[in-house]
Amino acid sequence: MPITANDTNRKSWLEVDPNSDFPIQNIPFGVFLTKENVVTVGTRIGDFAIDLGALQQLHYFEGIELTDDMFMQDTLNDFISDGQKTWRLVRNRIAEIFDVTNPKLQGNTKDKDIIIFNLEDVEMQLPVLIGDYTDFYSSKEHATNVGKMFRDPENALLPNWLHIPVGYHGRSSTIVPSGIPVHRPMGQTLPNGETTPVFGSSRLVDFELETAFITTDVNIMGENIAVTEAEDYIFGMVLLNDWSARDIQKWEYVPLGPFLAKSFASSISPWIVTMDALEPFRTKGPKQEPTPLPYLQQKGKHSFDINLEVAIQPEKAEPTVISRSNFKYMYWTMSQQLAHHTSNGCRVNSGDMMGSGTISGPTADSFGSMLELTWGGKNPIKLNDGTERKFINDNDTVIMKGFCQNGHVRIGFGEVSSKLLPPFVRK
Repeated sequence: MPITANDTNRKSWLEVDPNSDFPIQNIPFGVFLTKENVVTVGTRIGDFAIDLGALQQLHYFEGIELTDDMFMQDTLNDFISDGQKTWRLVRNRIAEIFDVTNPKLQGNTKDKDIIIFNLEDVEMQLPVLIGDYTDFYSSKEHATNVGKMFRDPENALLPNWLHIPVGYHGRSSTIVPSGIPVHRPMGQTLPNGETTPVFGSSRLVDFELETAFITTDVNIMGENIAVTEAEDYIFGMVLLNDWSARDIQKWEYVPLGPFLAKSFASSISPWIVTMDALEPFRTKGPKQEPTPLPYLQQKGKHSFDINLEVAIQPEKAEPTVISRSNFKYMYWTMSQQLAHHTSNGCRVNSGDMMGSGTISGPTADSFGSMLELTWGGKNPIKLNDGTERKFINDNDTVIMKGFCQNGHVRIGFGEVSSKLLPPFVRK
């Protein structure tokens, strides 16, 4: 089925800024709360939020087989479960409805008042009920930097790293949408030079610049998915700030890996950008040497050219961009990650989320964490207000943005913005 929604010649009758992340060619999916306290599934064009539940009730999706309450829910899980054919039909139809040449909704003031909201009049929610969350570790540059800092610089990568997409199981209960503040975590740390740990607030809170992909129902328990089919089960992507407490992590991670250093918070952008929208931005990833085992081998363009940036904004100050990176640097692709995830028969469901791992590029200004940017705190970063940062301070806001751009269109994710608050105090 053709992806007619991607037509770069299409214009919308809604006003869209030329530099918007959300032209009519994007049509992401999310969930929002209206001023009337109604939760609905929606999409976005420019700075307008569009109520898909209302569109369905008013028969604008006629001819597409949808359950009656498909978009009148507080998550996208059921829609995602319907699979790629339905996603594409719906997205193509939305593009038709808002095409400047289509008068059907454009000329119906009554319907427009029910369907279209100004973005500032809605509150974005978590777009999916995330049953399971896996975080990968798929940037060679990031893994190498961490290996140099904490292990032998000559053998920075562990022996398995070039053979498998390394990952661990995370907590879905503390994944929050952009705009929700995060508290500095408490935990055990081992002070330098000491042999006995102490309990207290983390002193080394960090961000991790990541993306994440959201899956549909992939398999039944025991079934594995071929790497050549894996992309069919990926609905779309979000930006992910996978918060980390480096001092807690350093003490706890041997032998089973990250635990409380990661599970206190992960923040995501609220609009899921579909893989169909990202199709024009496919690119090849880095050359994989040694050649992966047969079940992970693939040819062609399976990465995506997504520009990424991170800024820190102190309270009552302007933000400072401290990193610019790109998703295309990732060594392991999303399809390889998903194929590996299911290779043992692990079941993957609709709404599951898979984090890319920290996205670091080849240069010092493209590293995806404060750990790398300051090299463990040895090289503080100076912000625009004159202050310095080794890690994230209380009341700092971390802002991540991402977009794709070619000569025809810009497709973006908006941002994930989260403020770090002091430790939670029970009142």
